[in-house]
Amino acid sequence: MKMHPRVWVALATTLLCLSARAAPQPIETAPDGQELAVFAGGCFWCTEADFDKIAGVTHTVSGYIGGDASSANYPAVSAGRTEHIEAVAVFYDPGKVSFAQLVEAFWPTIDPITPNAQFCDKGAQYRSALFYADESQLGVLETSRDALAASGRFSQPIVTEILPRTAFYPAEEYHQDYYQKNPVRYRYYRSRCGRDARLEQLWGER
Repeated sequence: MKMHPRVWVALATTLLCLSARAAPQPIETAPDGQELAVFAGGCFWCTEADFDKIAGVTHTVSGYIGGDASSANYPAVSAGRTEHIEAVAVFYDPGKVSFAQLVEAFWPTIDPITPNAQFCDKGAQYRSALFYADESQLGVLETSRDALAASGRFSQPIVTEILPRTAFYPAEEYHQDYYQKNPVRYRYYRSRCGRDARLEQLWGER
């Protein structure tokens, strides 16, 4: 039986984490001098790696949004048994990068025209989404999405959701900075999942 690439690279560490862990505490605020934004772009390993490259981003955390603490664990979320979406909390210095700039940087890292999936990862838990904390951020997101839709780049509608930011729960420790801790496995997954090939098809060479 052909094994999904993400299953292959995560199998050993996932098995170590199948036992129950204490319910994670939600991340709700940023340290002084920083701000918090949340983005869902499919596999949080990849979304985290993409945002870490942006000047002004101080820290990223892989995690889950949209459900409750009791079900915020990888075996349940990845199997689609919860209401969560895989997402990344992005902490940034607003003096160096704005929320609007983060949003613009996010689009070319995702497939915004495929619902309930990103690349080889299928299911609502892997759908793309943008989250807002207040009316100002909602306005930024809607303006950005509408501009992309009006640009003529895609013939299909933009299906990336715009949702209110609810409790964000950090994922298990082995998921944090996965691309740095496990570079070979990460590159294998990203390549086999077809992420970069699809992004080039959608956005051109980056």
